[in-house]
Amino acid sequence: MPSADRGSVWTVDLGLAAKVRPCLVLSISTDPQDRVLVTVVAHTTSVQGTRFEVDVKTRFLKPGVFDAAQQVLTVPQVKLVRKLGDLTPDQLALLRRRYGAGWGFDALIFASGTTIIS
Repeated sequence: MPSADRGSVWTVDLGLAAKVRPCLVLSISTDPQDRVLVTVVAHTTSVQGTRFEVDVKTRFLKPGVFDAAQQVLTVPQVKLVRKLGDLTPDQLALLRRRYGAGWGFDALIFASGTTIIS
């Protein structure tokens, strides 16, 4: 079973309607006793220009955005297909600032499982 770390980007099987698409892992790595669920935010090339979209440029993603308004999901870890790469600490800090402000929190604190804000 793949092991996903926070900040890594994977292709994830999101089911029939959502297809397989790149997703950023928000949750921390699971321990053996944990449920093997991973919280991710999907990457989309269909940019709408909302305040919840964050454009992160990497060599392993097509131009597009991570959309925290409509694309935050929790999936079984077995749905992770292939690791594409990792975001840099600066890119992760940008996501924390944007999503924390967008949801009305001063800071976004990532945690394990399905809880991604405190």
